[in-house]
Amino acid sequence: MKNPAAILSLLKSTQPFQILPETLQLSIVDRFNEHRFSKDTLVYRQNITDMDGVDLIFEGEYETFFLDVSDNKRLVEIHHKPYCFGGISVLLNRTKALKSVLAKKGTVIYRLPRKDFIELCNANEEFFHFFTSSFGKRMLDEEFSHFVKSPASFEESYFAADQLYSRKIEHITYKDIVSCPPETPIFEVAQTMAKHKVSCIFIKDKGNIIGYATDITLRDNVVAKQIPASQAIAQVMDNPIVSISDQAYLYEAVLMMFRTKSRYLLVEKEGNYIGFLSRNRLLSEQGQSPLVFIQSVKLAETLDELREKWNNVPEIIHQLLGRGVNAEIANQVITTVADSIALKVIEKVIGEMGEPPAKFVFMVTGSEGRKEQTLMTDQDNAIIYEDKANEHRELVREYFLNFASRVSDHLNTIGFSYCTGGYMASNPEWTHSLSHWKNNYKKWIEESIPENAIKFSTFFDCRRLYGDQGIIDQLKEFLNVELQKPNERFFTFIAKNALQYEPPLTFFKAIKTQTIGSSEVFNIKKAMTPIVDLVRVYALKNRIYEENTGGRLKQLLELGIFTQEQYEELNQSYYYLMSIRLKNQANQIRIAKLSPNNYVPIDSLTNIEKATIKEIFKTINNFQLGIKLKFTSNLFG
Repeated sequence: MKNPAAILSLLKSTQPFQILPETLQLSIVDRFNEHRFSKDTLVYRQNITDMDGVDLIFEGEYETFFLDVSDNKRLVEIHHKPYCFGGISVLLNRTKALKSVLAKKGTVIYRLPRKDFIELCNANEEFFHFFTSSFGKRMLDEEFSHFVKSPASFEESYFAADQLYSRKIEHITYKDIVSCPPETPIFEVAQTMAKHKVSCIFIKDKGNIIGYATDITLRDNVVAKQIPASQAIAQVMDNPIVSISDQAYLYEAVLMMFRTKSRYLLVEKEGNYIGFLSRNRLLSEQGQSPLVFIQSVKLAETLDELREKWNNVPEIIHQLLGRGVNAEIANQVITTVADSIALKVIEKVIGEMGEPPAKFVFMVTGSEGRKEQTLMTDQDNAIIYEDKANEHRELVREYFLNFASRVSDHLNTIGFSYCTGGYMASNPEWTHSLSHWKNNYKKWIEESIPENAIKFSTFFDCRRLYGDQGIIDQLKEFLNVELQKPNERFFTFIAKNALQYEPPLTFFKAIKTQTIGSSEVFNIKKAMTPIVDLVRVYALKNRIYEENTGGRLKQLLELGIFTQEQYEELNQSYYYLMSIRLKNQANQIRIAKLSPNNYVPIDSLTNIEKATIKEIFKTINNFQLGIKLKFTSNLFG
């Protein structure tokens, strides 16, 4: 019969369960099943027995070993209490037992079901990495690695889920760089490409790559325009150059290609370019990857086709999260699909209205600006256009307001609803000249009132989606100067704005709920908001212009503002909550056939999820205390 006190004591002494918070330990006590073994029971046979879970030894001993081709025992190890067996097998060996196990007479173990174990790995990175690092160390042993089969395919192994999300660029084959000087005649460039069998050549000037030319370049910029093949390649080459570190992951490379509309990426290592990747090469490796779906979005033509593509996103997100993919990546996939759709709409409207009468930038703000879109998404955007002479101002403004209205209507038709707060370019308040926008930011900083704090926060989280990057760069340069002026009142006010939401915990540390219909729910968006807000405050104070919350955290770590422990706590907390939020929304759309919202039914959560969320709320509370002391000088403010 199970003894809860004994199990809890065992958890507190067994690696890596002892690192879990006590609330999490308590949440899994009743999930363990007791098993008793008689003399020399073969519990597991290597690579044959399916692991139902992981075993914690309570009494007796496990003898673990590999069997060679002659059924001789190899690498025999004897384990007593406290010891956990099975974690590596579940995570890295297709859930098959990695070693054979013989239980001695009188052995008693407590087994945690596989599903609960994997959920713990999702909830606590340090817990998860205990097993992956243990495996890495064991694989350094030649005899151990001899008996271990090839690592599981990425579709079959839990921790990697998909090569796209776990393989670094350094581990794939990329092409060598073929280059030529800028004065090289076009016909010689074509000959060089043919000789080296490449579809892309890079143009180098004094050792620096300044552009590139592809088969498409030669078709569109030379043949179609009847440019003489004797002209220099510099006259027709393409720009800009886009590069990525060899330490980046494959998914980052593909997302960068979609965002920059580049078909080629230079691979950079320690400051040098060592090769390049093509979009076709990456996509062909991925088979039915979600990123192939993104490519299909870019090929869609009508609003109906784009709406159909957007309606398919919940299923893709459901599959990604079900395979253990981090919510940060799921956010990026949603954002990239949404960006691709918006770009198609913008190009369609420009095609209908004709070329704009001035340079402009269409920027996205809020969660979309932070690249943290969920499946419940509305429009958050604005337009900045260049300053024009008086006689052209009304003409320019009329064009962009009409343009913004059409874009907004099309996006609403596709499934991106109008912003109820009116933070859209179609609102005349958010379509203006660069000088007007500079005045906006200046006013928001100097006149600290609640409404201005909200506006500033919304528009600080902005990024260019379409148009002239130079305009948004000028705005950020202006903002950088303004933020260096003495304005402690502004930071105090922004900090207080970041403290208005508190994690929904009761006095007795239970999750605070509200009743909607017949369900007890909590608002997970409001629970996550403090992390977004407090990270933004630190980003503002340190003039970090990275839009993404995860990216801001990394830069704050690099600057030494946050410790490694603080970074990991906040980063993991944020994306754990994001994962639950996305799963909930995907299920609302797919199963309940409802419009998605941010209310999570408390009874839809497992004990592990509830316990993890409580720990996250405590973490947020601690960081909010830090904000109060640092920026408001008032522990109770």
